[in-house]
Amino acid sequence: MLRKRTLSLFVLAGILFGATAATAESGSIALYGKPKYTGDWQHFDYVNPNAPKGGRIVLPAYGTFDNFNPFIFKGIAATQVAALTMDALAFTPDDDITAAYPLIAKKFDLTDDYIEFFIDERARFADGSKITADDVIFSYRSLVEKGSPLYKIYYADVDRAEKTGALSVRFYFKKGSNNKELPLILSQMLIYSAKDWEGKDFAKPYLEAPLGSGPYILTDFQPNKYLVFKRNPNYWAKDLPSRKGFFNFDEIRYDYYQDTTVTLQALFSGNIDIREEYIAKIWATGYDNDKVKNGKIVKEEIPHSETARLQNFAFNIRRPQFADRRVRKAVGMAFNFEWAKKNLFYNQYERLNSCFTNSGMEATGLPVGRELEILEQFRKELPASVFDRPPENPVYGDYLSARENLRQAVALLREAGYDFVDGKMTNLKTGKPLKFEILSNSANGSSFTRVMLPFLQNLQKIGIDASFRNLEVNVFKNRLDNFDFDVAIITFPISRLPGNEQKEFWGSASADAKGSFNLIGIKNPVIDRLLDGLVAAQTKEDYAAHIRALDRVILNEHYMILQWYAPRKQVAYQNRFAHPKTDLKVGFQPYTWWMKEEERR
Repeated sequence: MLRKRTLSLFVLAGILFGATAATAESGSIALYGKPKYTGDWQHFDYVNPNAPKGGRIVLPAYGTFDNFNPFIFKGIAATQVAALTMDALAFTPDDDITAAYPLIAKKFDLTDDYIEFFIDERARFADGSKITADDVIFSYRSLVEKGSPLYKIYYADVDRAEKTGALSVRFYFKKGSNNKELPLILSQMLIYSAKDWEGKDFAKPYLEAPLGSGPYILTDFQPNKYLVFKRNPNYWAKDLPSRKGFFNFDEIRYDYYQDTTVTLQALFSGNIDIREEYIAKIWATGYDNDKVKNGKIVKEEIPHSETARLQNFAFNIRRPQFADRRVRKAVGMAFNFEWAKKNLFYNQYERLNSCFTNSGMEATGLPVGRELEILEQFRKELPASVFDRPPENPVYGDYLSARENLRQAVALLREAGYDFVDGKMTNLKTGKPLKFEILSNSANGSSFTRVMLPFLQNLQKIGIDASFRNLEVNVFKNRLDNFDFDVAIITFPISRLPGNEQKEFWGSASADAKGSFNLIGIKNPVIDRLLDGLVAAQTKEDYAAHIRALDRVILNEHYMILQWYAPRKQVAYQNRFAHPKTDLKVGFQPYTWWMKEEERR
């Protein structure tokens, strides 16, 4: 699944395994084992199918927007417009991420050569017009031909789309592609109305909401200020099992803010209803007031089983000073996470130890078994450290370890051809001091400034002139889209079962495509081949081994400095809302919440 978020963040569905042949039409797609929901199932287990409808909720959004189409390169897309107003061919629930269940498509025919979607004859756009095969083909072609460059990569293993009937479409796979997750990827494609787009250029930003088929209609907005969505009373899919228990509010409003910290007061004043906390200090100390104490505002930690978001300091290796992995490693040696955890994070955050932290597929220790077999193919192309040193972050346990980390950093820089000249770490060949700028965006507020100060001080101790700069969200995005940065604080959302989308993050084919997620600029032949092996994996064991091998090679190249993650979602909300109580670790799911009945009167 591929959906755009603010600042080019995506939620991506997982890879699938097992046999891909399905010679008969089916009511679900499950390529790894059997689907969780079979027979006459009525709803997903993590929703309340009897949740009361009605009421209004106000949520915060961050940054700006000038566009309602999140699938193109230009402009900054408004939050949630696509998610709330448009539907996909199928729906993948958070408690069964390797399966897809009927939405616009009522059934599927999957073989080794193609997947065919059969559109529900009841499926309608918001204006009452039918969703047809022409709309599906239009949506696919628009994404590939005029969408963001990443879609050409994402759908690269599709040979062609063919209309097989007024309400059926077949997507043929390229021979030899072995892309096991492709059927699920295609099922998550949001469907546009071909008629609605007549006379308009899909590649251009528009502040006119496209005609959708989803549960809500965008009824009011002011650029960079707010968005108002009204529940469509004629929503065609409201009684489908895949929609029971979702979208319970009559109105959803998003108010835009430039700083996450400002929304704390907005919550206390009643201007917003729910706030997800991202700053440990505020969670620990910022809610000590009467509204929380008397229960008018509820603080709750919601467990999740998601792979940790890959938050990091990303090096732009297109810059000459970061072409050498030893320089990148040396800079990372200066980051003291342990100090930040104790003094700033109130011990609430853990250090990321992998590109796939919390997935169970992290590269740890030395490579063994199938992972070692995979890596042995590339031994001549890889540094010896891939095989004889476990991947690990530097640890700042005490004063002596701090000195040792900085000593090792200087030694690495000297190996790379640098040394002190007049107190500055200088490239002895070019005579240029090692200098760079670290960029963040204003939505992070001042929270990163406190983290950055000791980091910058440590870099200064080893002669590196580094500076930190916060940019407005749209300026930051533009700089990233055009690869105009030295180091940037970015986040890659990583699926619980990573797959085809990883090529967009790490693959050579996306390194020169402006607006791609390969912000680092990686062009590594070994990584490309590991990505191919990951996508083509036939068994769960082979897949996990490819993930670990990929992780190990990426970590060994020191393309980024790993930051931290929260093992729980921290949410505060007005005590007039309720949400399902479940043992399933599905995290914060605001579209399954509802307003308490007494509050709706």
